[in-house]
Amino acid sequence: MSQTWHLVVLFACYAICGVTPSNVSENPTRDSLANQRVRTFTDTDRITNGNWTTLSEMLDVFDVRHLANNWTEGKYPIQDQCAKDITRYIEGLKNHEGWALKANDASGRYTNSFFWGNSYYVGSSIQCAYINEDYGKKVMKNKPIEELNTKSRKKHGGLTSNDLWIGTRFDKPPYKLGFYMMTISLNTTFFPRIRMIYLGVCLPFSCNASDVSVIAKLAGSEQAMKHSSLEKIRDQHDMYDMYGDPVFWILFAVTATVFVLMAIGTGYDIYVTRKYTRGKNVIYDLERHAKFDQLTTRNQKSLGAAEAIINGPQSLTINNNNDHEGSLRSATPKVHKFSVFEELLLSFSVRANVKVICDNKVGGDTISTVHGLRVISMAWVILGHTCITTFKYSDNMEYRKVVEKKFLFQTITNGVFSVDTFFFMGGLLVSFLYFRTNAKGDLNKLTQGTRGIVAGGLKFIGLLMYRFCRLTAPYMFVLGVVQVTMKWFHSNSVFEPPTADHYNCPNYWWRNFLYINTLFPVDQMCMIWSWYVADDTQFYVIGAVILVLATNHFKIATFLMTTLLLSSWLTTGYIALINNHMPSSDDPLALFDKIYDKPWTRLGPYFIGMSVGYFLFKTDCKIKMSKTTICVGWLLSSACLLSLLYGLYEAELSPIMAATYSSLSHSLWALALSWIVVACSTGYGGYVNSILSAPILYPISRITYCAYLLHPLIIRLTAMNLDSPFHLGKYTMMITFLGVLVLSYVLSFIISVSFEAPIVTMLKILSPKKRKRIQ
Repeated sequence: MSQTWHLVVLFACYAICGVTPSNVSENPTRDSLANQRVRTFTDTDRITNGNWTTLSEMLDVFDVRHLANNWTEGKYPIQDQCAKDITRYIEGLKNHEGWALKANDASGRYTNSFFWGNSYYVGSSIQCAYINEDYGKKVMKNKPIEELNTKSRKKHGGLTSNDLWIGTRFDKPPYKLGFYMMTISLNTTFFPRIRMIYLGVCLPFSCNASDVSVIAKLAGSEQAMKHSSLEKIRDQHDMYDMYGDPVFWILFAVTATVFVLMAIGTGYDIYVTRKYTRGKNVIYDLERHAKFDQLTTRNQKSLGAAEAIINGPQSLTINNNNDHEGSLRSATPKVHKFSVFEELLLSFSVRANVKVICDNKVGGDTISTVHGLRVISMAWVILGHTCITTFKYSDNMEYRKVVEKKFLFQTITNGVFSVDTFFFMGGLLVSFLYFRTNAKGDLNKLTQGTRGIVAGGLKFIGLLMYRFCRLTAPYMFVLGVVQVTMKWFHSNSVFEPPTADHYNCPNYWWRNFLYINTLFPVDQMCMIWSWYVADDTQFYVIGAVILVLATNHFKIATFLMTTLLLSSWLTTGYIALINNHMPSSDDPLALFDKIYDKPWTRLGPYFIGMSVGYFLFKTDCKIKMSKTTICVGWLLSSACLLSLLYGLYEAELSPIMAATYSSLSHSLWALALSWIVVACSTGYGGYVNSILSAPILYPISRITYCAYLLHPLIIRLTAMNLDSPFHLGKYTMMITFLGVLVLSYVLSFIISVSFEAPIVTMLKILSPKKRKRIQ
């Protein structure tokens, strides 16, 4: 018997390892190979027996089957009513009751594409809300399902909800249902970094967030509980009451008041226009019946009368004893001098403001090229913000890494330079218009005969007050809308808000009002995109000081501006160096709170714009350049712009080079734009000037400020109103961008007509150089 046993052992060793027992002990290499094969067979046996964890098990964080298996009413720290409702919910599922099955169907669960960036398993909050409706109240009581299905198909032309529920009960849910959003973190046991997933569940409304956290622990699989933890639950109990928010009623009152003023102003404008139009028609009728030999003279008189009505209160004297001329003289209407109150009322006229905005002409002292640059840059900004937001709320976020590797996509990722274009244009226009206005002597009316420091102080205050009044009205209105909408989305959307505006705006709105919000941490900022408005206003303040100083002390002003510009470059480079900032096309917004939004790092383009504005003023936009200079200028400008846009593609920079790039890239962008503006303004722009100065762009350019304020809100409205995440793709992004672009300008046109244009007109009326508004 013992011999038989030894033979069995020897055969087994040979069969498994391919060697004899003596060889196993004597050959370490073969011994290792044998051990490896034994482990392989062991792993195979473990897989065959199911002793392994799948991704679906690790992500099975909420399943009613686990809840049903673990549930015992009264055993857990849950409210009594919630416990009873959960018990009823489980019974409904077991009995295949329609409302319970629908509630389970409305709850989210892992499906696929986890490693493709899908973190949203939100189910359907809309479906959960509609379950509370009495869908099947009449179905079971009156008519059979087949008959109702036939009629419903004829009515709606397709598959009906009843088709999906044959064999189930259509009864109304026994209680109200609520939708709960859970934020769950996955630890690094199986994943390279902590990953957040967002899960929506449809459960009894009687359960609060604490109850749902207990239920979630019972509803997760064993493996999911090992590798995940519940971070936060948003429920529908502490809902935002829009009608109980004072800000909502302030917005309502302001909107109603402005609309009433617009209605009255427009009506009065039409009344005044028709009144004086009738007067001119009388003149025309009298002239038409006049003698032929007196036609020329009377036409001249009529034209003079019309000009008096439109342009000013000049008296029209007609010295002729002809009866027709006497009749003409008596029929000529008196010129009406509008009071300040009437002009203020007329400033709200929709008719007048639309004409101003849509006018395709610009003044002779305007640099028309900036209109095209402004429109292009605004579209660029909207494109970048659209991509950032949709990437955040997509179920294939890894697709972003794919498209970011494409060469042409650097146009979007380097959209940060679009803001430098705005800074450059801001400095350009402030400087150019200030020196031209000062040369005409119009600013002397602000000083009222004073000189020296007092005169400079009055000019500075006048410039500041004009800008503050012009920008603040639409800015604060949009801020209020952002506050209300973000509070509502925080309570109702399945997605987390991209920024904490629902908290920051009620607490820190005054920083926006004073345009100092970029001097504080970014996580405390309301309307994060308003950083540009704050920085541009701060630059305006510094620029106004330099401009007022340059009136009498040009060298001191130049020295001050040069010192500030060099300080900005050195400060930016130092911050980038000590933070090991590596600018790349993959992450252009890195160090947002230290470099991107801070005024001391973005000052360069503004000062370069001011220098170009002064240069154009001194040359009166008249420069003679050779063809060689023109060609070299365009080549260098184009090369600089393209290098900044695409130069970082697959590039690796040393720390010193990275700091240098961070310090100078924005100013180099402005320098390249300087050539475009100078060449186009002095007659060397060619087709580029024809495009940038196209009259069709003027109306769009005039409402760009309001478009900048509104477009992020429209993007958020688009994304956060969804019941499920985006699925990214080239055409999806294109359509979304075009829709946001068009809607942004449509709404900004309304805001501009309602707030910005009336404010601008009122400032002209109340300025020392009072405009006489004569129809």
